[in-house]
Amino acid sequence: MEHGHVHRETAAGRSRGALIASLVVTGSFLVVEVAGAVWTGSLALAADAGHMLTDVGGLALALFAVWVAARPPTPEKTYGYYRVEILAATVNALLLLGVAGVILFEAYQRIRSPREVYGGAMLVIAAVGLAANLLAAWLLRRDAAESLNVRAAYLEVLGDALSSIGVIVAALIVMRTGLTIVDPVVSALIALFIVPRTWRLLRQAVNVLLEGTPSHLDLGEIETAMTRVSGVRRVHDLHVWTLTSGREAMSAHIVVDDVRESERLLEALHAMLHTRFGIDHTTIQLDPERPVLRIKAPGGV
Repeated sequence: MEHGHVHRETAAGRSRGALIASLVVTGSFLVVEVAGAVWTGSLALAADAGHMLTDVGGLALALFAVWVAARPPTPEKTYGYYRVEILAATVNALLLLGVAGVILFEAYQRIRSPREVYGGAMLVIAAVGLAANLLAAWLLRRDAAESLNVRAAYLEVLGDALSSIGVIVAALIVMRTGLTIVDPVVSALIALFIVPRTWRLLRQAVNVLLEGTPSHLDLGEIETAMTRVSGVRRVHDLHVWTLTSGREAMSAHIVVDDVRESERLLEALHAMLHTRFGIDHTTIQLDPERPVLRIKAPGGV
């Protein structure tokens, strides 16, 4: 029996306003930073601009995913379009990994053949970029804990803020010492900073797409909690997976004392699973306890 299936707004959907505001902030500054990277000749600034480009793309993807995920279920898509949010997070992560690879390659080329860099202009543009990224991160910080899709956008702008700090440091060193090699070195550090965080995000998204057990839930704990409901003997064929961020689903076969108490048992199980584990969608089949058949041997008593 299926219980507790309702189409409701996703965690990312509740963050629509913050996503739009962040997109306006980062998109407005992207043009300035690209022009500044060309003018100053700074690879670190270009790396920061590339990172900000993925911010803009990530935020746009997140908003598109929110719009698509809000569409109701259909006979062909019985769960609706919740997974689009996870697909968007996956694309964001892959984009970031690609950008990191390009930056590392270009940094290697610049270290071998250093180029002239205008430190003063580089410093001003990086400082403004830092302010823009901090504002975008502040807008997204609250909702990032609830939605994998919003978390992808949040990590991008936060990482970009940290990379802007690196660009500022590089600009100050170039201005004081004239060592332009600092510029590609900092850009390489920015790329290396991006990779591990993005890899973790990609693993989370892939785990959802593969319908793996959510990392914050323990199957053994869920099974134990279900067997403690009065009338439940044991649980088997237990599966828990994520539809989208903040929305888990579960299916199980449960052996009970009396299937005639199905209404009470299902209500009790659903309430417990929702309250204790945050599982909204439950599909439970109740099975009666099978009597053990004893066959007497020929001539037995």
